[in-house]
Amino acid sequence: MEFARGIMPALYLLCAMLLALVAAPAAAQLTIEITGAGEKRLPVAIVPLAGEGALPASISSIVRADLERSGVFRGIEIPLLQPHPTETSRVDYAEWRARLADALVLGSVAARPDGKFEVRFRLFDVVKQAAMGGVAYTLTREQVRATAHRIADYVYEKLTGEKGVFSTKIAFVVKRGAIYELQIADADGENGFFVLRSNEPILSPVWSPDGSQLAYVSFEQKKPIVYVHSLRDGRRRVAANFKGSNSAPAWSPDGNTLAVSLSREGGSQLFLLNPDGSNVRRLTRSSAIDTEPRFSPDGQFLYFTSDRGGTPQVYRMPVAGGGAQRVTFEGSYNVSPRLSPDGRRLAFIHRNNDRYQAALLDLETRQMQILTDSARDESPSFAPNGRMILLATVIGGRGVLSAVSADGRVKQRLSVTAGDVREPAWGPFIQ
Repeated sequence: MEFARGIMPALYLLCAMLLALVAAPAAAQLTIEITGAGEKRLPVAIVPLAGEGALPASISSIVRADLERSGVFRGIEIPLLQPHPTETSRVDYAEWRARLADALVLGSVAARPDGKFEVRFRLFDVVKQAAMGGVAYTLTREQVRATAHRIADYVYEKLTGEKGVFSTKIAFVVKRGAIYELQIADADGENGFFVLRSNEPILSPVWSPDGSQLAYVSFEQKKPIVYVHSLRDGRRRVAANFKGSNSAPAWSPDGNTLAVSLSREGGSQLFLLNPDGSNVRRLTRSSAIDTEPRFSPDGQFLYFTSDRGGTPQVYRMPVAGGGAQRVTFEGSYNVSPRLSPDGRRLAFIHRNNDRYQAALLDLETRQMQILTDSARDESPSFAPNGRMILLATVIGGRGVLSAVSADGRVKQRLSVTAGDVREPAWGPFIQ
């Protein structure tokens, strides 16, 4: 956990450097196991798109998997309909209602003379017997999954009123033997590739607000250094390489500032700086360990972990400077604060007896809820719509990623067959 890393960074100095800055395919994909689902899920029928057999993957299957993984929807079995109904077919609402579908997606795929494909689909409200809209997309064979995720996002938003996150990305660190890889994948774990490979630990990846950059900590120079890595061209620059430890980067909502934990002036304190490493200014001045900063969504406050009260707890202070206020009070160990996108809830790691579990605090009502039943959770990260929380945990001695809904009802487990997976970060919405 980051708080412990701030105390003993020497534990993370390992072997010789092997660095790759050019993105390359990953050796394995994340696999998702749904271990719990919501009690009331909307039944939706995703009919195979007419003509989708010409594509390398089934768009309808990907859409259905996306919607089911959200815990909000339940796919219903589709009869072998010949010919497949399309977005232009007359909908027999009574038939689909008899099949217990509340919503229906119909569509088609057509090849174009230029070698691309056109996908058309429409969404129908079976209960109200009305069309809810539709979209047409042009795609290449390589864009099948991305297009399917966009369709799932459309359906999710039309039926829930909230934006879907199926087109977003996640970042995480995989350790295979002595090699560490910083990887990026689709939200469903597919299309993974690495942006950095090293013989030394990689920690604390965090996305810039526009999703174009990652800040992270790398030990490749035998000490923790904060880098900012452009995902557009693979270039990166040093953001913090001062005497002592440089750790725990966090982006401001406008992307113009990084908060980091530095020990350059003694102890572990919070500093603000520009992403290029300039304009360094100290924010906290205590004799305690202050680390793991996170900006509030409005950019006015920093939430962070500190042991200034004797045990690790979450505190909050104005970015403009001022006194820190304690936020967590239940238990003697609460670390790794992460704000929900609306700023109303705080996810963190809470020690419950001898178990380290993801917890959620309603900042208005002060009600705390433990979200998981695992024992070694780390690094919670909110989905950009605030509905799910991605985190790392340990199962059978190996690191895996888990996702849990903000109400604790929907649970998933994501794992790589041959690797230890840690340090997850859910990316932002991409325009």
